[in-house]
Amino acid sequence: MKFNITEISGIIKQEISQYKNKLDVSSVGRVIEVGDGIARIYGLDNAMAGEVLQFENNVLGEVFNLEEDSIGAVLYGDFTKVKEGSDVYSTGKVISIQVGQELLGRVVNPLCQPIDGGPAIAASATRPIESDAPGIAERQPVKQPLQTGLKSIDSMIPIGRGQRELIIGDRKTGKTAIAIDTIINQKDKNVICIYVAIGQKVSTVAEVVEILNRYGAMAYTVVIAASAGDSAPMQYIAPYSGCALAEYFMYEQHRDTLCVYDDLSKHAVAYRQLSLLLRRPPGREAYPGDIFYLHSRLLERSAKLSEQLGGGSMTALPVVETLEGQISAYIPTNVISITDGQIYLQKDLFHAGIRPAIDVGMSVSRVGGHAQVDAMKKVASKLRLDLAAFRELQNFARLGTELDSAAQSQLDRGNRMVELLKQQQFAPMSVGEQVITIFAGASGLLDDVAVDAVSRFADGFLQQLRKEHPEYIDEINKTGKLSDELRQKLTAAMNGYKVLSK
Repeated sequence: MKFNITEISGIIKQEISQYKNKLDVSSVGRVIEVGDGIARIYGLDNAMAGEVLQFENNVLGEVFNLEEDSIGAVLYGDFTKVKEGSDVYSTGKVISIQVGQELLGRVVNPLCQPIDGGPAIAASATRPIESDAPGIAERQPVKQPLQTGLKSIDSMIPIGRGQRELIIGDRKTGKTAIAIDTIINQKDKNVICIYVAIGQKVSTVAEVVEILNRYGAMAYTVVIAASAGDSAPMQYIAPYSGCALAEYFMYEQHRDTLCVYDDLSKHAVAYRQLSLLLRRPPGREAYPGDIFYLHSRLLERSAKLSEQLGGGSMTALPVVETLEGQISAYIPTNVISITDGQIYLQKDLFHAGIRPAIDVGMSVSRVGGHAQVDAMKKVASKLRLDLAAFRELQNFARLGTELDSAAQSQLDRGNRMVELLKQQQFAPMSVGEQVITIFAGASGLLDDVAVDAVSRFADGFLQQLRKEHPEYIDEINKTGKLSDELRQKLTAAMNGYKVLSK
């Protein structure tokens, strides 16, 4: 009996084609060790660094270490559901989160799953949490201001859209307060805000959410929370998730975004924990060797994009906690060298009632006046130097030395400016109100007002302006300029208010 080879091969091909779409070929490994958010896996020979792994009970993981006979992975979610001996499947994908307009107003975990008790989120798109920072040609200079609403920052340490400005200081010096005030001040300014809470108490995160709700800021804000009770891997990916979400709005919708990472000290500690558990070699202060890259690859993604890419921006406000004012410690120096300036908050100033407790001498914005409106440049150009000189003179005067009249008048003016720059929490001011307040102090119009009455006097004057001459404030807000004519009108209004208040 003769066989027709062509006929037989045709039958075999036909049989194979029936199963072509039914076959599910995937690499399967086995967990040989698990605990504290990490797992060691045997059998996944073709796994890639950064690849997503699927564990039993719908727990996700990511490949971190590639070793000779096994791989080390970190687990996202409830790692107690993963047992030794259970199967692990490779997916061939990198870790991604859902992104989109649907997340606005929600509180989510770093995997963008809701934790606010609200309905499930059906987002319109997904995005990898890790991506390359835009190159030089894809950026443009930072020159558009991002107003914080705080007089002392917008006048002396201006922040631009696309800048990375570090907020640094000891615990309980008002770091988070500055970030929240900045978010509240973005109302009606078309800026999407992402607040990433890393390693904080759940009660603290709930308080932040309540404040943002109270001031109507949650409408344009997403809160990503990896609290102190969450595992180290969840705290580790939190800022990258926040950055990926902001990138969606920046690249796809060409929007301006603001990302607050609160705080990167705890983020570094979480990464150190992971690295030590995975037996990576420790370096200075037991941090792994790539701790600098951990934060540089995050913060470099902040940018003001070129017009060809839509002109969107991502402004980063990383927060770092110091111990007893030690800004020369490892993590603070790393982040200072990556960012475009820092706002340094001093404990002594905070306890002295000067809030925000900004140390003018140690704080800087490397973007400078490029991110300021013309009116603010005019009235505040010398403010920072004058305040720094005032601090030195104040320390000198404490020795009991007699001062000449010029030094005494400088000291008096400095005391009034310090009072003028004090600001209540959750009370951000418009640019016009800030410019008018600083103009009054810098031009000497408040020199005859008692030091302890300066703040009250300035607030009263602004209140009267809003009632009788709101066009003065509106002119600065709209044009960003302070004309000579407006200066004269403001001087006359101030002198008139002095007479009324006596």
